[in-house]
Formats: sequence, C-alpha cells, structure tokens
Amino acid sequence: MGSIKVVKPEVRILGVDDGPFDKFKPGEEVLVVGVVFRGKDSLDGLLSTKVECDGNDATEKLVKMVKGSNQRHQIRFIMLDGIALGGFNVVDVEELYRALKIPIIVVIRRMPNMKAIERALRRFKDGEKRMEILRKAGEVRKCGKIFFQCYGVEPEIAEQVIRKSTKRGNMPEPLRVAHIIASGIVLGESHGRA
Repeated sequence: MGSIKVVKPEVRILGVDDGPFDKFKPGEEVLVVGVVFRGKDSLDGLLSTKVECDGNDATEKLVKMVKGSNQRHQIRFIMLDGIALGGFNVVDVEELYRALKIPIIVVIRRMPNMKAIERALRRFKDGEKRMEILRKAGEVRKCGKIFFQCYGVEPEIAEQVIRKSTKRGNMPEPLRVAHIIASGIVLGESHGRA
C-alpha cells in the first residue's frame, strides 16, 4: 500500500461515474465521465469515455482515459461511484491500480447485497469471473452514511480522502459533479442522486 500519511485538503481526485443508460440494451455504449477535482472545492478538468452496457471493457477504457489525459500526473486518487459502470461492466481495481499506480476508492451509497449481485451475475457466461473481479475490491467499510472499498491505499487514508472531498450531503464532490455532468449530457438535464 502507499506511503501517504495525511491527505492535503486540495488533493487531486478523479471522480468517475456513468451516465444514465437502458439496462435492457446490453451492448449499447454508456457514457462515463471523469472529473478532476481539487479537494471538494475546485473542478480542474473533465474526461470522458464510453463503455459497453454489461460488457467487460470498463477497466481497459478507464486506463486509456486516464493515460491519455494531460492531468494524469496530478491525480492522486481515483474515486469510482460503485464497482461497475454501465450495468455489470465490473472495474478490476487491481488491474486499474497496476496499470496507473494511482490508489482506487470505490464509493457505495448502500451496503451491497452480495447474494443479489451473485444471482444477477449468474445470467452472464462469465459471471464467475465477474464475481472474482468484484471480490478483488476487498472489504466494504463504512464512512459516515456511505460505504467504500479501497485498493492501493490504507482504509484510514481512503476515509480521509472521502471526508476531505465531501462538501455537503454524503457523496464526495468529485462523484456528485461527475454524476451531474454525465446525466446532464445524456438526458439534457441532470437527474437523480450520485
């Protein structure tokens, strides 16, 4: 794990969320937005890519998106709104960390129901592989009213990052803003909670 001891208030975080999509159209492209945020106060950049709904290209597309960014060397943490993008396109946090050398924090609004997730994944030919990727994200921990998983960083540091990037409500600003932008682009106006 990293050698970070204290998180600066203006730490650069890439917050990633997907836009709204039709879950009954697997294979369709789903917009993914990444915002580079300085702590909880300043939006410094915007990145985007597309992933396949219920596909298996999320990790590869995120790596490409970050590596292609001129802000790559400023990003200290990658924060994901959930472990999957575009339905069950699961992000392999181990592979993402290995490719980018940037710690990963997965933020989850509610404690995941692993039995329900396993049932849903059984409908995929590679469902067991997707479950293995999910398990790599590690233990689900609580931080205030939300939950998180982390890879490449100690849980105490991940919790500091979450707290220092949350302005109001429960969701960190990088994820809240990524959600607003993604849903605004797809729907013409932002809807729902991050």
